Amino acid sequence: MPSNIPYTSTLPAELIQLLNEFSEKLKVPKNKLIEKSLRLYLEKLKQLEYVHSFKRASQDEDMLRLAEEGLKSYLDSLDVL
Repeated sequence: MPSNIPYTSTLPAELIQLLNEFSEKLKVPKNKLIEKSLRLYLEKLKQLEYVHSFKRASQDEDMLRLAEEGLKSYLDSLDVL
């Protein structure tokens, strides 16, 4: 797969205006701003997935039991030290 793939899309006019303003202000090409913004947003989505999975796990009786057993084993190993 090529390292860069052309992509064409449309955006609302006010978003393009903001993009132009920040591109000029920061002296950064618009495509780089879009790339960085998309990476940050996708990373945030990934973090939200983790949060949701931990929330689901915290309500799962089997997961709680396994966590408690693991914590007990860990605390027991500390007592040996």
